[in-house]
Amino acid sequence: MDLLALADFNLVARHGGFGKAARQAGRPKATLSRRVSELEASLQLRLFERGGRALKLTQEGRALFERTGVLLTELEEAAAAIASGGENPRGTLRISAPLLFSQMAMGKLAAEFAKKYPQVRLEVTGEDRNVDMVEEAYDLVIRVNPKPDESLVGRAFLHDRLVVVGSPALARPDKGEPVPAVVRVSGERAVTWSLRSPTGPKSIAVDPILKLSSLPMIRDAVRAGVGAGQLPISLVSHDLAAGRLVHWGDIDAPDTTLWALYPSRRLLSARVSAFLEHLRLAFPEGTPDELAAYVAW
Repeated sequence: MDLLALADFNLVARHGGFGKAARQAGRPKATLSRRVSELEASLQLRLFERGGRALKLTQEGRALFERTGVLLTELEEAAAAIASGGENPRGTLRISAPLLFSQMAMGKLAAEFAKKYPQVRLEVTGEDRNVDMVEEAYDLVIRVNPKPDESLVGRAFLHDRLVVVGSPALARPDKGEPVPAVVRVSGERAVTWSLRSPTGPKSIAVDPILKLSSLPMIRDAVRAGVGAGQLPISLVSHDLAAGRLVHWGDIDAPDTTLWALYPSRRLLSARVSAFLEHLRLAFPEGTPDELAAYVAW
């Protein structure tokens, strides 16, 4: 297989068209079209659906792009590293991270990483959906309690736990009466909260009087005294220390764990390895207190 033609094919596939690829690479559009046609002829496969304004990959073209794009990138990075005399991280690093963690910590983490590695162009997207790393060209994803996935490997770097908190002015429930509660629009469905407390396990009946879409919104509403809330301890530890909120107990459930993951079939690039080390140094013990201290700046 002609590796130069394969590289041109990946360039066109990555940019979604011959014109965009030609402008990005500073090469004639006709040359790219010819090279891709030669590759199709050598493979006896059609790699693109041509017609109309849009250029789409065929099923075979997508499979080829997914399996060779990463390998070509790694070859380019290896050549660049050798030419520069070392494995200095460089290039683009695309990361997908949960929205709450992004809002709390990723701005500071990204800024510190950019100062440390100026040759890396870092792109971070905060979102709670499970992205397709290959399809969407992410190098690293951060996920909360991910399901086992043979295609991904990585490491756990941070732990948190859920607690129930309320304003000091909010009366605690008595004799099984439901407590006014602030809950998430999607997610919480329980009519009771099962707690671990110093006096033993207990259940609190809840009356969801307010539903909000994000944990910081819930924290602010609970702090305003409208009801109790179920929140990560790292998000409310400063309010608890300052007396703005009162700890009613821990939710009787496993801790939440943040994992940094990357595709198992990829070689670990210098920039991904550098960001994993950056996370380890930021949270050496991986405790909720470390996260709370990190964002208090």
